[in-house]
Amino acid sequence: MKLNQHFRKIFFAFFLLIASVLQAQKKPNVIIIYSDDQGAVDLNCYGSKDLVTPNIDKLAKSGTMFTQFYASPVCSPSRASLLTGLTPQRAGLAGNASEANDAVGMPGDRYTMAEMFKGAGYQTAHIGKWHLGYKPEMSPNAQGFDYSFGHMVGCIDNYSHFFYWAGPNKHDLYRNGKEVFYPGEYFPDLMLKEAGQFMEKNKQNPFFLYFAINMPHYPYQGDPKWLEYYRAKGVTYPRDLYAAFVSTLDDKIGLLLKKVKDLGLSENTIIIFQSDNGYSTEERAHFGGGSAGIYRGAKACLFEGGIRVPSMISWPGKIPSNQVRDQFSVNTDWFPTLAELCHIKIDNNNFDGKSLMPVIKNSTTATAHLDGYCWGFKKMWVARKGKWKLLGNPVDTSNKGELTDNDTLFLVDLESDPSEKINLATKYPEIVLALKKQYQEWETHNKQN
Repeated sequence: MKLNQHFRKIFFAFFLLIASVLQAQKKPNVIIIYSDDQGAVDLNCYGSKDLVTPNIDKLAKSGTMFTQFYASPVCSPSRASLLTGLTPQRAGLAGNASEANDAVGMPGDRYTMAEMFKGAGYQTAHIGKWHLGYKPEMSPNAQGFDYSFGHMVGCIDNYSHFFYWAGPNKHDLYRNGKEVFYPGEYFPDLMLKEAGQFMEKNKQNPFFLYFAINMPHYPYQGDPKWLEYYRAKGVTYPRDLYAAFVSTLDDKIGLLLKKVKDLGLSENTIIIFQSDNGYSTEERAHFGGGSAGIYRGAKACLFEGGIRVPSMISWPGKIPSNQVRDQFSVNTDWFPTLAELCHIKIDNNNFDGKSLMPVIKNSTTATAHLDGYCWGFKKMWVARKGKWKLLGNPVDTSNKGELTDNDTLFLVDLESDPSEKINLATKYPEIVLALKKQYQEWETHNKQN
């Protein structure tokens, strides 16, 4: 009798263990792949004819991709918005974090996506680029990430892991706040190794992986096989350098997705892919190489080419596959979207983003941002509502058109003029006034919150 009771206790304990594992795995894993300085149309699935990107294209086909998706015009504000669900101004980082002034970064009191997941029982990891601040309270480990591996500044050489800018040059590779050294090893491969180990360790538990890959941000250091391929195809400088880096990015994402599959996690893992902002025309980027297609602008400006980015979400069996959504959406929307998908309670009134689930489920659902949306960067600003977009103090880093003193306020009808070539401000003064008021109210709201 006592023996039977003993076996019943063992069986019951084993049952509870299995139940707890199954319960844990009911929570989906989440991977956000955040590419760096990738042009609005620089994927085959977004219309590129000269690039080879089969893995990201396959990811897009397995889920839902967005054609009118927006972020911020440069790296740090975009990342701050992603991780907080707030505009950069409310997130506390309206411009890039400064390597010269460590006081400039995202304040440590901001509630991040990593903190949300950690509070819901997830293991959390940041792998790759950070660029959100350098004080201890601004570090990944202080912002909700259990594990962190990568570089803290805006860019590094992928082999020496040094930050090359105004001297002195600085080594920048850290694991959980401690400097580590892997001279000569390709940084994207180090990222894959670290991400793979993290997923292996946590395959029985729900995890959130922020895979912030530093590609195709300069320095352009793609796989030589791809550089040879594009040059053989007649792709000229600097597009050849950029294209080789994009295809190398695609290779690495393919390996990451293969690891997810090999671990048996594909069916229970939400994967988001998005670029942080438009392609760069900076000197270190050889003054270009990327493409925004018909869209005007590039990184560091508020024309479409600076803030309109490729974006997609996949979750087999849960997110509609092979779908395209044209509704206006923003990277701040990922925070409440993931909270809804993962059944995590948040106060949606605290966020500037809106859940994308109604749009994802139904192609005819209106954008969640019917009241409009605004951006501010340096002296530039934008108020957007419906098809109308008003730019204040516009700058065009793509040099696709001339701007005169008469273009301080630049009104665009994006439905008839997605290339933003025609300023309609004098033709529709009432719309200018309405959008200007929208921006002023937004600016006041940011200051009060």
